[in-house]
Amino acid sequence: MTAPALTIDLDAIARNWRALDALSGEAETGAAVKADAYGLGMVPVAGALWRAGCRSYFVATTDEGIALRAALPDAAIHVLGGVSTDAAEARAHRLIPCLNSPQQMTAWRKAGGGPCAVQVDSGMARLGVAPGELARLVADHADTLAECVLVLSHLACADEPDHPQNAAQRTVFEEALRTLRPATPRARASLSATGGTLLGVPFHYDLVRCGIGLYGGMPFAEAEPVVTLTAPIVQIRTIPTGTPVGYGASWTAPRPSRIATLPLGYADGLHRALAGNVQVFIDGRPAPVVGRVSMDLLTVDVTDHPGTDESATVEIVGPHRTIDMLATDAQTIGYEMLTALGTRYRRRYKGADSN
Repeated sequence: MTAPALTIDLDAIARNWRALDALSGEAETGAAVKADAYGLGMVPVAGALWRAGCRSYFVATTDEGIALRAALPDAAIHVLGGVSTDAAEARAHRLIPCLNSPQQMTAWRKAGGGPCAVQVDSGMARLGVAPGELARLVADHADTLAECVLVLSHLACADEPDHPQNAAQRTVFEEALRTLRPATPRARASLSATGGTLLGVPFHYDLVRCGIGLYGGMPFAEAEPVVTLTAPIVQIRTIPTGTPVGYGASWTAPRPSRIATLPLGYADGLHRALAGNVQVFIDGRPAPVVGRVSMDLLTVDVTDHPGTDESATVEIVGPHRTIDMLATDAQTIGYEMLTALGTRYRRRYKGADSN
């Protein structure tokens, strides 16, 4: 049986980076390639971005940074989670930890120090040093701060351009920069990911860290699609009116029906919430998913596709349904849909860097 195929367009990723780079103006445009480049393959994606001109990368963990360093020996690789017991390993691989607490500052200094970043909590109550702790940080960690190359924070509501928290966080970030600037003479500033980049120049500072927009997702509406997901048909069977389909008998045929079974399910990132909420496409025409999504299988009503047989290819994501449309059908967001795509697909990379 042929496996479903996930096709990733590296040239489209590169073009999306160039488009965001044009929007970021004088700021450098970095790339978030954490979580295996949002599920699309960190090494091939980062290679395509490097060739497009990207030089600064952001990962979540030291292990991700080490894997990326092997592929990009000259890149600036920032570890958003900072360091603790892995500080010496991060230093050995020339990673730039985004230090989030006094404890991480101490761990980095004990490992020998070097170029680092400081993350400030400007309003998410997540990672970062609280604004009220910055003056003490300057007093207690002057040596480490002297090697800081980046001060960064993260916007909570950048996907909503008119949300008041965007301006509020920018104000907090400005004050943090004033507090830290005497101790961090080498440091640039970074507040924005994709959403913040779209908010305009006041949010750009020296470096933007684009993620979802590179991969074809909202809020970058002008992004080129990056992924195509297709599946073969394993079996088509004809059933009489009233026949239940799938677990729980939650759907029964309202008429004599033809049901196609596809070899993918929630183990492949297609959430159970898609049952009854989504259509797939065959030759550009929609066909509804019926019955529950199971671990390995999906059932589709192809009654209105009388010419469809088991040689057909079914589009899950592609020209007729974007990753964000699929996410809406699954009652989630494009980020989650991308990162949830499983490892069982036949992955195909296309573009100049795919060989």
